[in-house]
Amino acid sequence: MPAGHLTLGRRGEDAAAAHLEARGYAVLARNWRGRGGELDIVCQRRGTVVFAEVKTRTAGQRATPHDALTPAKRRSLARAAAQWLTQHDAWDRPCRFDLLAVVQDQGRTLVEHVENAFDLDPGQTGEGGWQPW
Repeated sequence: MPAGHLTLGRRGEDAAAAHLEARGYAVLARNWRGRGGELDIVCQRRGTVVFAEVKTRTAGQRATPHDALTPAKRRSLARAAAQWLTQHDAWDRPCRFDLLAVVQDQGRTLVEHVENAFDLDPGQTGEGGWQPW
């Protein structure tokens, strides 16, 4: 039997994928692993590749899902995204990083979708998403 946090995380990723699909995103990969790290969900919508990081918590926890998107985690996501883009010959595609914050609260699952959750280039406005070139 898997540990409780793994079960919670899996349920959160399932809820996030369903949320994305219901909003017209095509899921391309889940739990994609490269040498630089893991991407929870890779999807696309209207020609943009979206690297969706899923953070799941139970209601009442001190740390929020947003708190877990640390600078180190952002760098890891960028490395993994670069590997995914290389493997899929997709460097010419517009991309962005989204956060899906999932909270389990007394049997309910709440999903908050934050588009363009972070930029890698501090001078970038966030409009149009991350361009890796």
